[in-house]
Amino acid sequence: MAMKVGCFALVNAFSTLPQQLAQIKEWGFKYADVTDTSDGACLGAEYGFTSMASLDANPFDLKRMFETYGITMTGVCAHANLLDPPAPFRYGTSQLMKAVKLAALMGVKHVVTAEGEPQTPFGKNLSHQEAIFSVVEKLYEPLRLAEDLGVTILLEPHGYLTDDADSFAEIIERCNSKALGFNLDTGNLWLGGGDSLEYIKRFGHLIGHVHWKDLSEEFVPLRGKIFGCGMSVTPLGKGGCNVAEVYKALVELGYDGYSTLEIAGKESVLESYEFLKSMGAE
Repeated sequence: MAMKVGCFALVNAFSTLPQQLAQIKEWGFKYADVTDTSDGACLGAEYGFTSMASLDANPFDLKRMFETYGITMTGVCAHANLLDPPAPFRYGTSQLMKAVKLAALMGVKHVVTAEGEPQTPFGKNLSHQEAIFSVVEKLYEPLRLAEDLGVTILLEPHGYLTDDADSFAEIIERCNSKALGFNLDTGNLWLGGGDSLEYIKRFGHLIGHVHWKDLSEEFVPLRGKIFGCGMSVTPLGKGGCNVAEVYKALVELGYDGYSTLEIAGKESVLESYEFLKSMGAE
């Protein structure tokens, strides 16, 4: 079977989620993540200028929305801040648990998260072992719930810990959960100083999803200084992230699951889609 390619549901600014899905469908995609999530209510969603999906929504309403546009839901994004102290306004353990419940009720197998970059003096001054503990501690209850509900939380390289292969391995080992997997992000790993091919060799058995990004030469001086980016305007194959070799390595691994384009701009999105299809993707 061929690897399946979907699109981030954040392709147009100031658009609702139904409008995002309609655009994705028009471009020929059949798959998409639930990309922007938070708990509670959102003024922007109520008044029609953001695509955020509430983690407290009726899961079946959200599922029906995707089905209306013929889009298969491939994952729930729940990128968190796992290094700063817990706070009511900070995306963390509580939101991850809601994302796991939402995914389970919609029949979605994967929730994608990351540790993020610390924003507070507390988070920035953690020792290596303190930082590892912070991530593992905040994932503990979400992983227990995920195991019970048959959901896998996929850890994505999007921070100084997960962009380092040894630190990534330490988190996996310390969590010691069959509900923890790996979301490969080609752009984040390259930008953070990591190597996608190394991660495929070491953690390929854990891969449950792939995020595709390529980054241009202007990012080379920033490698190892910035840990992840949400989107790229560079079409796949025209940057420095060695995307073609990564795709081949995934095929050799036998990966034929879902993947998502994190590309901005119609021309770049469609060119990237054609690039992956030329290599055998669906």
